Amino acid sequence: MDMSALITAFVTLFVVIDPVGLAPMFIALTQGMSDEHRRRIGLRAVFIAAILLTLFGLAGENILSGIGISLPAFQIAGGILLFLTALDMLFERRTERREGQSADSDLDPSVFPLATPLLAGPGALATMILLVGENQTALHTIMIHLVMLSVLGVAMVLFMLAGPLARVLGRIGTMVVTRLLGMLLAALSVQFIIDGLRGTGLYS
Repeated sequence: MDMSALITAFVTLFVVIDPVGLAPMFIALTQGMSDEHRRRIGLRAVFIAAILLTLFGLAGENILSGIGISLPAFQIAGGILLFLTALDMLFERRTERREGQSADSDLDPSVFPLATPLLAGPGALATMILLVGENQTALHTIMIHLVMLSVLGVAMVLFMLAGPLARVLGRIGTMVVTRLLGMLLAALSVQFIIDGLRGTGLYS
């Protein structure tokens, strides 16, 4: 596998996963938590996302077809779940649940929505299937998975910087960012649904 193919794979996964765009989302989802709690959530989210992306890179098409699920249906389901999280962020339900609670007793966003569908969303899972499918050799498969892990590594570094950034923003700034990102997340979830409908042929 030549260097240009590796760079193309990295750029493709980087754009689809969008670690830079997920950093402020991570701040919003972990609002009010300590730096240590944030680190644990970030590590857990990246670890779970790596497992999911590896699994789909190796056997994604077989998994979905084996249980009778099409990729468009997977995209639509991910969009609906993501939309519910966006509503929580828009109407500050997450903040209300945190009032009077410690971070440890709060809900853990590492599995949902961080690991999936934000890090390992329908687009990223489909991208892994497509990239690995370009060449069935073992070396190609290994290199694609190493590229994927490097993109998740960038996401983890940005997650680690979330604590200092949140302190700079302060409570009011974080609330403003949370509302803004809730709106963007709602739009992203709708886009997932539209892409899924387009994939079914019901929408063009």
